[in-house]
Amino acid sequence: MILKPSALLCFYSLWGVLLQVTAVKNKSKASQGQFPITHNVTAVEGGTVNLTCRVDQNDNTSLQWSNPAQQTLYFDDKKALRDNRIELIRASWHELSISISDVSLSDEGQYTCSLFTMPVKTSKAFLTVLGVPEKPHISGFTSPVMEGESIQLTCKTSGSKPAANLTWFKNDKEIQGVKKTQQRDSNGKTFTVVSILDFRGDRRDDGAIIRCRVDHVSLNSTPQIATQTLEIHYYPTVKILPSTPLPQEGQPLVLTCESRGKPLPEAVLWTKDGGELPDPERMVVNGRELTITFLNKTDNGTYRCEAANRIGHSSAEYVLIVNDVPNTLFTTTIIPLFTFTTSTTTPAFSTKDPNALAGQAATDHALIGGIVAVVVFVTLCSIILLGRYLARHKGTYLTNEAKGAEDAPDADTAIINAEGSQVNAEEKKEYFI
Repeated sequence: MILKPSALLCFYSLWGVLLQVTAVKNKSKASQGQFPITHNVTAVEGGTVNLTCRVDQNDNTSLQWSNPAQQTLYFDDKKALRDNRIELIRASWHELSISISDVSLSDEGQYTCSLFTMPVKTSKAFLTVLGVPEKPHISGFTSPVMEGESIQLTCKTSGSKPAANLTWFKNDKEIQGVKKTQQRDSNGKTFTVVSILDFRGDRRDDGAIIRCRVDHVSLNSTPQIATQTLEIHYYPTVKILPSTPLPQEGQPLVLTCESRGKPLPEAVLWTKDGGELPDPERMVVNGRELTITFLNKTDNGTYRCEAANRIGHSSAEYVLIVNDVPNTLFTTTIIPLFTFTTSTTTPAFSTKDPNALAGQAATDHALIGGIVAVVVFVTLCSIILLGRYLARHKGTYLTNEAKGAEDAPDADTAIINAEGSQVNAEEKKEYFI
């Protein structure tokens, strides 16, 4: 049988359709094991991010990246969107990778990778953009602050996403318990964080460095810090320091008036017992030092040092007692009714460390005290013995005459008439009572 040309053409057309349908079915069966693979990514605002889509088994099927607005970025190796920030990294049957530079907050969203099989298969990748906080700023401090006044410092940072964390430090020690607040910026995506530090000025805080630190995930462990140095003015404090703890007669003495304050007192005023210094020739004032060139007993008294600045004034007192110069060598022999002999005492400085001034003074005073006690004791004994001696030699002389002398006309008769009629009686005797 011979087919007409028209019938033959129709036959070939049907045969071609059957072949195409068969190819599509085979391709669909082969693509059932093909799935695009993507991953969520995070980028810092202003940085660069890479988006990668991979297919393990692909029979020359096209891959496509599209943005959250469903705009095609790349179809295989062909750029579809005019955006200079978007670049192709790699395009093959198994991978389609692109990069986005200078990422902004508006780039955040869900990106889609499509594999054009029958049906089309897709995979989602979410891009998170971190908002970098601005460098913090400390406000509210007006230098200088007077001691005792209230100080309020405010630390502020904006543009963070998520909200940043603020921490206060005084020098290197963290200040606990400071509250902070946060609010969304006008773009609705980033945050402004504010923290307020309240305290009172103290002289111990003068020169202290207050730090406000911003911590955020976008800073890669490198926090941003704002600093404020405190300047606090306070009234002076005064203290008098003597050059020696045991002033002695004949020696010099230097009294130093140590004054501290801010502003620093430029001059000090020295007085004695509430009045001016009595002897300007021996008492010389040089800055904060009062020098007494040669001590004597008339220098005893209360010395006052006064210092003042524009905040206030203060004073300190020093009571000066000039000591006698001790005699360290004594050999004493006192012999009243009894004999006391004191042995020669070697000075403390001949056997001890010459720097041991306090030990020498103590030994000298003990020796002097012992000698004075002995002298007093001997004097008392002498007074007692002298009193008894004078008492025995003071009184009336009495005679013991024979009885009957009152009626006798003369002494001879009285003797004869005496008791016992002893003619040869002993002569009259006198007795000392």
